[in-house]
Amino acid sequence: MWSKSAEGKEFSQAPQATALDPITPKVASPSGMAAPPVSVSAIATPAPGASSTISAGLRIHGEISGTGDLYIDGEAQGSIRFGQSKVTVGPHGRVQADIEAREIVIEGTVQGNLKAGESVRLGGTSHVQGSLMTPRVAIDDGARLRGKVETTRAGELKRGAAAGQAKSAEVPPTTPVTATKE
Repeated sequence: MWSKSAEGKEFSQAPQATALDPITPKVASPSGMAAPPVSVSAIATPAPGASSTISAGLRIHGEISGTGDLYIDGEAQGSIRFGQSKVTVGPHGRVQADIEAREIVIEGTVQGNLKAGESVRLGGTSHVQGSLMTPRVAIDDGARLRGKVETTRAGELKRGAAAGQAKSAEVPPTTPVTATKE
């Protein structure tokens, strides 16, 4: 509420926190009394294996790589390489890229090849156009796949990637699969 006594007073603006300064928010307790200040660092260091998100409305073009898990519900184009992590394309995700990861889960749309060290799962709302190369494949009812599936032995992709070359002689024959349910 406005009062005349506050009219003539000058208000000083609090200094802005920089990236290195701690931020001290004021937290109210349930009783309405001010609780002691809590210090929060402005620079957050993610925990090892933490996941990152490309949320809806965000578009990324280029090479995306990292060590933590990745969840895509926006748009991505280029290449996605998360060799020891899990990549998930959410139901609103739109990807035009080759994806290489330990585990790949698709619920949205992907145009590109999927190469997983452990498994690929195509959810019921997924639309994939491209080849799959993985030791294990799961295709839910309603998933749409246009491409081929190559099953490999577990760990075979890791050895080929570590050597820097694909060893096509060691890959079993290709099994073409088309899974469409409309």
